[in-house]
Amino acid sequence: MANAPTHFEIPADDIQRAKAFYEKTFGWKIKPYPMPPGQEYWGVTTIKKGETGINGGLMKRNMPAQPFTNYISVKSIDAMTQAVQANGGTIIMPKQEIAPGVGWISVFRDPENNMIGLHQAAPPQPKRAAPKKRARKATKKRRR
Repeated sequence: MANAPTHFEIPADDIQRAKAFYEKTFGWKIKPYPMPPGQEYWGVTTIKKGETGINGGLMKRNMPAQPFTNYISVKSIDAMTQAVQANGGTIIMPKQEIAPGVGWISVFRDPENNMIGLHQAAPPQPKRAAPKKRARKATKKRRR
């Protein structure tokens, strides 16, 4: 089905305390995630390959009372922003790039005051063509 929940984010005041809690309580794997300089983020793995479910992230709380956020996968944040607003939602964080080649996110508030994120994946990178093998030229040894 289109527009399925695809990611979650858990804000924390104390990252190490939250990391220890979720790892010990649920057995999740939480590791630093590569981000642009000055940004910290931890990837949260909740499922094994082939299992049903979603993975997420752990981050430093950016604003007081910042809630747990679920992200919905969409083809176009721009198009979905229009749909959200047309149906009574409010954009509270405009579209922004996550990191080069990763995609974009935005956040809206629904008419019931819930905060929900949108995620648009980056287009797939073109596959690099395999380097062409050079034919070896037969070399003849010259005798003098």
